[in-house]
Amino acid sequence: MKKSDFQAIRKWRRRGFYSENVLVKLLQKNGYRAVRVPVSNPSLNPLPDIIARHDLDVYAFEVKNASYYAYFPRQQAQKLFEFLDQFVPIQDSYKHPILAAHLGKRWIFRELDWQVWRNGKLPKHERIIKRDKGNFDIEKGHGKSKSRP
Repeated sequence: MKKSDFQAIRKWRRRGFYSENVLVKLLQKNGYRAVRVPVSNPSLNPLPDIIARHDLDVYAFEVKNASYYAYFPRQQAQKLFEFLDQFVPIQDSYKHPILAAHLGKRWIFRELDWQVWRNGKLPKHERIIKRDKGNFDIEKGHGKSKSRP
């Protein structure tokens, strides 16, 4: 591997590490208990970047740092669902798989739909663009259009 390639990879990982830490602090500021999962390489294990809890709700975040748009491959979304399904023994309505895009100074959050995953209909990739609104409000702790059972 060339030295320039190695340096580029390190810079890319530092950006992700930075965004994950910023999100943990943002979550804690809003009353969540949150931790970053320190996985040093992309793995096939179903581990999110960040795990958080607020009241009875549990959140699994996949975090990307980008300037204008962030791509989340199906495998990364799949890992969020698998983690919550395998390791969090509560109703799906209290488990939240969330994609988090750190676009400059702006955060956009997209909560994924359990029914789409259960039906095997996850798209090939999710894309969050800087002009998107997102469907999850971190201050309220739930999706903008979601209600409790």
